[in-house]
Amino acid sequence: MSDTAIGRRSFDTLTRWLLGAQWRSHRGRALTAVLTIALGVGLGFAVQLINGAAFNEFSAAARSLSGQADLQVRGAQALIDEKVYPQLATHAGVAVASPVLEVDAAVPGKSAPLKVLGIDVFRAKRIAPDLTGVPSPQTPFDVLADDTIFLSPAAQTWLGARDGAHIELQSGTSPVSLRVAGGIARTRPGQRIAVMDIAAVQTHFAMTGKLSRVDLQLARGVNREAFRQSLQHELGGRLVVTETRDVESRTDRLSRAYRINMNVLALVALFTGAFLVFSTQAAGVVRRRAQFAMLRVLGMTRASLVRQIMLEGALLGVVGGVLGIALGFTVAALALRFFGSDLGGGYFPGVEPRVAFDPVASAIFLALGIGVALAGTLVPALEAARTRPAPALKAGSEEAALAPLGRPWPALACLVAGAALTQAPPVFDMPVAGYLAVALLLVGGIALMPRLTAIVFRRTTKPRGAVATLALARLANAPGQASIAMGGVLSSFTLIVAMAIMVTSFRVSVEDWLAHLLSADLYVRMASSGDTGGLSSAQQARLSAANGIAHAAFSRTSKLTLDAAKPPVALIARELDAADPGATLQMTGDVLPPSAWHEGETPVWASEAMADLYGYRVGERVTLPIGATGATGTTDGRFVVAGIWRDYVRQTGALQMRVGDYRSLTGDASATDVAITLRAGSTAAQVIESIKKLPFGGALEFSQPGEIRARTLTIFDRSFAVTYLLEAVAIVIGLFGVGATFSMQTLARSREFGMLRHVGVTRGQIVALLASEAAWLTLLGIAMGCVLGFAISLILVFVVNPQSFHWSMSLHIPWSMIAVIACVMLASSCATAVLSGRRAVSVDAVRAVREDW
Repeated sequence: MSDTAIGRRSFDTLTRWLLGAQWRSHRGRALTAVLTIALGVGLGFAVQLINGAAFNEFSAAARSLSGQADLQVRGAQALIDEKVYPQLATHAGVAVASPVLEVDAAVPGKSAPLKVLGIDVFRAKRIAPDLTGVPSPQTPFDVLADDTIFLSPAAQTWLGARDGAHIELQSGTSPVSLRVAGGIARTRPGQRIAVMDIAAVQTHFAMTGKLSRVDLQLARGVNREAFRQSLQHELGGRLVVTETRDVESRTDRLSRAYRINMNVLALVALFTGAFLVFSTQAAGVVRRRAQFAMLRVLGMTRASLVRQIMLEGALLGVVGGVLGIALGFTVAALALRFFGSDLGGGYFPGVEPRVAFDPVASAIFLALGIGVALAGTLVPALEAARTRPAPALKAGSEEAALAPLGRPWPALACLVAGAALTQAPPVFDMPVAGYLAVALLLVGGIALMPRLTAIVFRRTTKPRGAVATLALARLANAPGQASIAMGGVLSSFTLIVAMAIMVTSFRVSVEDWLAHLLSADLYVRMASSGDTGGLSSAQQARLSAANGIAHAAFSRTSKLTLDAAKPPVALIARELDAADPGATLQMTGDVLPPSAWHEGETPVWASEAMADLYGYRVGERVTLPIGATGATGTTDGRFVVAGIWRDYVRQTGALQMRVGDYRSLTGDASATDVAITLRAGSTAAQVIESIKKLPFGGALEFSQPGEIRARTLTIFDRSFAVTYLLEAVAIVIGLFGVGATFSMQTLARSREFGMLRHVGVTRGQIVALLASEAAWLTLLGIAMGCVLGFAISLILVFVVNPQSFHWSMSLHIPWSMIAVIACVMLASSCATAVLSGRRAVSVDAVRAVREDW
């Protein structure tokens, strides 16, 4: 056998021996690091699997509604004139044109509408055969009947309706009774849809002459993109020509910010775990400093030593990553089964995704786990390799090994770079620079701890008492070891403070917004039915005359498509005082007074999302597809942006205009919502009872401001439930870090405690010394965490959230919550130090100092 092979075999044997010895000596520390990595990887992987499964299923369900269409022609508004259909059907290059009318029909007794598709069965069979009804063989012409409907399996289960049964839908305030004639050829699991003959839908839902879209299948050899551009130019701005993949693009844009933020929040645990791995590995390397020096004396090279230490970290990462992947898959499967697919965000309704193992995502998160472990081990490994063996063999050289950590320049560079990144714009509507700024501030703050610890404790006034004096002296003269002990606490507490401030700021801002918005005494709305039904002028007059009503303000909500690649924006027509729009809307800046409008212009007030996504600015003249003239897209400067307002509901954008302007432009006098001011002496219950007695009163939904506020805040809390969970995880990880590091450091200080015992210090005083050190150090960590957390919260509130969701908020600090968490961490740190100290001082004083003889 060659000398090289013998050397390699000896190295492998030494590696296994060292790994085994390290595991046997410090099982608790290794398990803590492994569990931390597993927890971080598991949470991130679970969130990725849940959101990925939900998004893919929702996108597949949306694509299934388009079938095999190459292009779709939609209106900028919700409905288009059916006269466009023969024009498209006979257009050169079009093989098949299929008209579709979509209606979100209200279902009495249900909180959600039923999507009803009106199709031409003969055309749809060629483009979307999966969406055609399947009638009984005995009644094949039910697909053309005007009183039949075909339901998907999920819709049948939801409605509790079998074949042959009758169901009742709602068109405006009128009931629509239909017979269930069968199922649909093929739908996605959980997809609640219904299919009818298009003429029957037009008749029953008062939409004669209207379509939602026309699906086009092009002839062979036709270039789809060139044809789309040519057709768009031919049709003008009143119609929008899109590809079917634009449906997925709109879904992606709608939920992207939520999904990315959820993944980032889930990775907070892993990010915090990186500092825990660093602190435990650094403490372990310092404790074994003499052992490594002896190995160097016996012939181990620096490269071999680095590989040995990095291998220890890599094994922690591999084990933690594998456990995390298993944990994440289990959590995702349970969450999808018992809690739904959107984690409270509400972006993926009506789908039933099932978790599937994702090799790419699992490889990425496994690599993240290993990378975190290696990153936490790299600096200690390099320091151990650079150390000269002779000084390292001497006792008391541990702090010298940590001297490089006290250099302030790398920390200051991270802080400066983080501050600079806060000014960077978003990348593809994602706050990439904001997230990097948060990471750099956190790394810079933690890296600054050794220097800060030395400065603070050296300048602290010396207290009375030997125990307190010894504690402060050690912290002042061994800042490196002290900072390592607080790495996990500082990182977790910083993120807890930042997240608590962000969530509280958001919640309080939403409460203030609701208080400003909900100025009426009672709110009435039509049951959800898309852009279809509404209260007619006669019904509005009867409602206004009901007993107990002082004033009824009617409004109309519809949708506009301004960009085919983006979701539609909301158009809200309501009573607005042009001279003082802030009385109704929460304005974010100056408004354009009526005196600044040009003749013939119509004012609109845009939400913050419109300013971000479409570049709207106060005073800007825009063209909108509203009304007969606006639909042509040929009249420039018809609308003027009169102000920007805050909207926490529609992150895709919303426009508000005066209801009188809307009616004069469109001729649509119907209303979908009513804000009622009660007459003095009347109660909401009396007015509701009075309205219900009207012929159409049973089709209306009633809400009081308190109910709307409570329902909104409940949805808010459910949406941030995962955030609260992650804050709890961060606390647990921080406490794990305290326990592991304090335990290791107290055991490493056995010789120090032995010398103290020799000079007359009692065991109780040593335990008190450790508790005092932990208290002082934790207080400094809490103070630093508050400062750093506040700085990071400013980035979250004023950079990340506006760039992600396109809304702003005011800053609010939850002092009581932060104080409670700080007290918990302080008590836990002291308790951990005391428990570790009892074990350390239990060693006989003589045996503790034997190594120094």
